[in-house]
Amino acid sequence: MTKVIAVANQKGGVGKTTTAINLSACLAEAGEKVLLIDIDPQGNATSGLGINKEELENTVYEMMLGECSVKQCMVKTEQDNLYLVPSSVNLAGIELEISTLKEPQYVLKNEVDYIMDDFDYIMIDCPPSLNMLTVNAMTTATSILVPIQCEYYALEGLSQLIYTISLVQERLNSDLVIEGVVFTMYDARTNLSNQVVDNVKENLSQNIYKTVIPRNVRLAEAPSFGQPINIYDNKSQGAEAYRNLAKEIIESEG
Repeated sequence: MTKVIAVANQKGGVGKTTTAINLSACLAEAGEKVLLIDIDPQGNATSGLGINKEELENTVYEMMLGECSVKQCMVKTEQDNLYLVPSSVNLAGIELEISTLKEPQYVLKNEVDYIMDDFDYIMIDCPPSLNMLTVNAMTTATSILVPIQCEYYALEGLSQLIYTISLVQERLNSDLVIEGVVFTMYDARTNLSNQVVDNVKENLSQNIYKTVIPRNVRLAEAPSFGQPINIYDNKSQGAEAYRNLAKEIIESEG
């Protein structure tokens, strides 16, 4: 069965898009057929995979307005087995445009349902806020992956995210689960990173992945070259970490 994972955290700068891009690419590298849907108006997952937003006729924006199908706005990426539904800056105003619809919270799900059987994994890169786009991702997803930065305020906002997830479970998508929490930007040289990891483990009942994503220069550079880390620097620490995370996710299926 296809797994639909929304990568979400309303706090910005936690490695959300980095995780969406590189986890998708490493799942695809492992032989899984993967679709990444970029519903962040900033479109960083789109440009991070080397897709020029200016040249696109159809994006997730046109799809959500019903002007094209999900298949019509899907593009192939440099990574074999990895496809992308690109974002658009116009998404910033989508809430107003779909607010008159009967069920605006299911717009994305209704489209994704058409192609569910074509992929092993569908990843959704959410905006860093709890808005109608994020709610659409949560009604579409089977699970939520939460990246948490190893910094002092790591837990701030997390309770709000978990509350929102529980509301969605209650009212819109009873099948939704929290896939797990993944630590990002981990610096083994600092006590703070270790303290944050311990603190989150003490305070969270959710699944926490064994794989920790390091703070890594090559990971930070890769998006400006429009490549996932496994293509940009195949042997870097960052590439190894995302491969391990992909392996954990695939194995959890079994």
